[in-house]
Amino acid sequence: MAEPLDTEDHIFENLQKQVDPKLSAAKSNAAQEREREYFEKAQRRFGELVGTNSTLPCTISSIRILNANNTRKGFLARIFDPILSANQDRPYTLAEAIREVSIGADKLNRFDIFHEPISIFLDKPSQTDPSTTPSDLDVYLSVKEKSRILLKTGTDVGNAEGSAYGTLLLRNVFGGAESINVNASLGTRTRSAYQATFEAPILSNPDLRVEVGGLASSTDKSWASHEEVLKGGWAKLRWIAKGGHRHEFGYNGVWRQITGLASNASPTVRADAGDTVKSSISHTWITDRRNNPLLPSQGYYAKTISEIAGWGPLQGDVAFWKSEVETQTALSVPLPGVEGDSGVSFTTGLRAGVLYPLALASESKPEPSHLNDRFQLGGPTDVRGFRLAGLGPRDGTDAVGGDVYAAGSANLLFPVPGVGPERPFRIQAFLNGGRLLALKHSGRDGSKDSKDSKTTQKSVYSTIAELGSSLPSMAAGIGLVYAHPVARFELNFSLPLVLRKGEDARKGLQFGIGINLL
Repeated sequence: MAEPLDTEDHIFENLQKQVDPKLSAAKSNAAQEREREYFEKAQRRFGELVGTNSTLPCTISSIRILNANNTRKGFLARIFDPILSANQDRPYTLAEAIREVSIGADKLNRFDIFHEPISIFLDKPSQTDPSTTPSDLDVYLSVKEKSRILLKTGTDVGNAEGSAYGTLLLRNVFGGAESINVNASLGTRTRSAYQATFEAPILSNPDLRVEVGGLASSTDKSWASHEEVLKGGWAKLRWIAKGGHRHEFGYNGVWRQITGLASNASPTVRADAGDTVKSSISHTWITDRRNNPLLPSQGYYAKTISEIAGWGPLQGDVAFWKSEVETQTALSVPLPGVEGDSGVSFTTGLRAGVLYPLALASESKPEPSHLNDRFQLGGPTDVRGFRLAGLGPRDGTDAVGGDVYAAGSANLLFPVPGVGPERPFRIQAFLNGGRLLALKHSGRDGSKDSKDSKTTQKSVYSTIAELGSSLPSMAAGIGLVYAHPVARFELNFSLPLVLRKGEDARKGLQFGIGINLL
């Protein structure tokens, strides 16, 4: 016998009952599981169809981008028109057609103006159209544009500095994946920094971009008893070559001012105080084969930076050639009885640089380098166990920088007990060290200034040779590492092992945040 229908009071009582959270979560999980199974089934079916018909000849008669309302048609045409069969010398196979369309969709993804994933649909054109053939395919790409305006504010704490920032990002400004980025920040060390950049792809190529920008900043450099004010701009051309090698070629024009000297500023800092103009061109090359940039267990990384300032038509007040190289290698360490990734890895890093003084176009003799062009070494992101700018030449309490340096590190990382290797936490044991030297006969080591280019050349060579003449300043320690998606966090206990007179070591705990740590 059928149960009688609930009365109206019973209906409202049932509606007022609390929903069991466990039951609600179970229903949600079941719905997600059904959706996942449907998607996987569709993917398998699609793979089977492509595999069965992969050699089937076909022609791509049209490609249409759906929902790209704010993107120029001419911009999209540069990407997809070359794929059309009308622009090919032979028909595609189905597998080739899908591959070429997928490459075009991947290019769209790399412009950062559409949400992922971009859906691809294939359809047969209407057979009533006399211009079509049985092998024709119409391709549709369904996209969802990202918000054209992004405003972000926040705070940063790390490396003995706290700051508050605001960023305004305008995407797809003119419908060709152009972007305008405006950033402002106020902090305890970088007292103020304002920057604006405009970036655009060239010829609808995500691997070829141009950027122009400007900045104004004021930074307290307490390790050298002064404040540095920068105002200037730049233009850069960036491209990705075959093999994934990244290149950047740029011009920088910056007015620099060393000001706000402390009452106890050293004579070296006072001698470089005032205004200078740097006009330079630079080239950067990067290759990255690490499986994880922040916590690598396999692969290698290499980077070179070369800059020339004040040479020939560049003009400016300073002239030099400056070059740096950085490498990192990571190896996974297998453990007996542990299958797969043990989570234990061994990494090594090396950084080195040289600053070679040049003569200005209006002069015949090279001048000693300036304080704001020299290298600084030491701190939680390069040579751990030393304070920021704690290594190298000093004048009194001021770290005045050097012209030649080399630093290296060896790190053994293993999972935190009870956490597991799949989590981004590691315990590390490290040994690192480095040396930072001023050029001999540069006028900063008590000798006479360099007389000519030959003397400068000999000075550079002899200073480089001196790097290996004795042990570097060294420190060892152990610490905890957390690889956040944005940056790497380290809390280390360091013990200095080799220390030179005047250098500023740090025994005990040291906290560091960075992207590329030594």
